[in-house]
Amino acid sequence: MIIENKTKRLLREGKLALGLALRHSRTVEIAQIASVCGFDWLFIDCEHSAMTVDTAAQLSSASLGFGVTPIVRAPGIEHHHSTRALDNSAQGVVIPHVETAAEARTIAGFTRFPPLGHRSVGGPLAQTNYSNQPLAETMRLVNEETLVIAMIESPAGVEAAESIAAVPGIDVLFIGTNDLCAEMGIPGQFDHARVEEAYAGVIAACRKHGKFVGMGGVYAPALMQKFIAMGVQFILAGSELGFLMVGAKERAGALRALDPKR
Repeated sequence: MIIENKTKRLLREGKLALGLALRHSRTVEIAQIASVCGFDWLFIDCEHSAMTVDTAAQLSSASLGFGVTPIVRAPGIEHHHSTRALDNSAQGVVIPHVETAAEARTIAGFTRFPPLGHRSVGGPLAQTNYSNQPLAETMRLVNEETLVIAMIESPAGVEAAESIAAVPGIDVLFIGTNDLCAEMGIPGQFDHARVEEAYAGVIAACRKHGKFVGMGGVYAPALMQKFIAMGVQFILAGSELGFLMVGAKERAGALRALDPKR
């Protein structure tokens, strides 16, 4: 009686789970487009976009029907950002800028139903097809199928990676490489040795505690291949804006080249 979290299954099977970031898309058709294009999850970004909770909920609800996992990045660690997303169709949440085990325990607490946490019960859920089943079973199933993702975006987060990964209820440590490089004083230098060292540390921490590793901000094929070989599975493959601009520029350039008066 619950809709499977495809991304969580892929991670458990040791496979890659590919995500598409949404910052500008506002209509539900993007869920079907993502599915047709081969993406496994949507990164519905409420930190760096102007999306409302309502928009995130509409996108999440649409995703459930196309086998694409709706995952909402909350704008902050405050519990209501995440719980409102989870209560309204999201199958996972990403919490930005996690730097301590204490923060991770707080996150796990408000995103998991009892007895694993203290998430409030808000009524029937889209993730369970609004089924009328015993509440204890609903809470158990939703706990199992929800992905809780802590973003590691600073040297402090990398340093605390093992203690964060040790927290029950946290599924993924997701490295935000852009912010991490900026915090390290090497903005944009994704191939820097310190970045590889940070990835190695987070991956080792996750392996020790049975958690998964995510990667965002890295799009150079050689670097993606390297970090995947190291153990990264949860991959933000790019954004809808990035893909649109690449395709649009290519087409406009090709047509300009055909202009006889150019």
